[in-house]
Amino acid sequence: MNNNTRPIGIFDSGLGGLTVFKELRALLPGEDLIYFGDTARVPYGTKSAEAVLAFSKEIASFLLGKKIKLLVVACNTASSLALEEIRKLSPVPVLGVIGPGVEAALKAVPAGGRVLVTGTSATVNSRAYSRALAESGPGIKVTEKACPLFVPLVEEGWCSKPVAAIVAREYLAPFRGRTDALILGCTHYPLLKKVIAGVMGPRTKIVDSARAAARSARAELAGRGLLNRARRGRSEFVVSDAPDRFSELAFKLLKIQTGKVSVKRF
Repeated sequence: MNNNTRPIGIFDSGLGGLTVFKELRALLPGEDLIYFGDTARVPYGTKSAEAVLAFSKEIASFLLGKKIKLLVVACNTASSLALEEIRKLSPVPVLGVIGPGVEAALKAVPAGGRVLVTGTSATVNSRAYSRALAESGPGIKVTEKACPLFVPLVEEGWCSKPVAAIVAREYLAPFRGRTDALILGCTHYPLLKKVIAGVMGPRTKIVDSARAAARSARAELAGRGLLNRARRGRSEFVVSDAPDRFSELAFKLLKIQTGKVSVKRF
């Protein structure tokens, strides 16, 4: 197989990485994309670091077996806890979502600005965003806030229900008016973007790590001469459980028509 025509692999703990998938599909219409959602073991944010690492390596090995040319870890928890280990076993480039999210945040805030990172408990506890922001943007004031109920709200398809706004206010109301930018530090969170923006108010810029990650992937492929110039790429979806539910929510939340969804259990 020609290297240019090989697919891009993407994985997440469940539905959230579809926000990255959708951005990639818009930016790279000619690419073949293979998406894996670990729906049997979602959420990752409450799991131990050892479990997240083990799950991530299993999925990476599965996708590498599909002869991909690029692997996108479309999960902040896996990016914070497993990215370097995945890179050790991968013969192709591996991109996470934290670096692109940090880069986008630094463009959105003034020198010495205030950044609020929202994420799962595992991502926040890893301090991955704080370290990356400190290295790239000296003087930036960083606060991290775990929002563990956001992922199950998305996985239930409750993004527009009143409970989503109630939970968002409970987590974020204390930061309203005190934050220049908020990083959506979990790829599920863009599906709650309107709710989160409503709580934070108009002066806080919302940084979507999913969009930033897709742009980073395009730049990586272009830099390596691996872009596929085909007219229309194919999409393949694989989950570890409940394919019908995954397909239903993919369309309900993101208007993604998955077609038949395969199941791969570990």
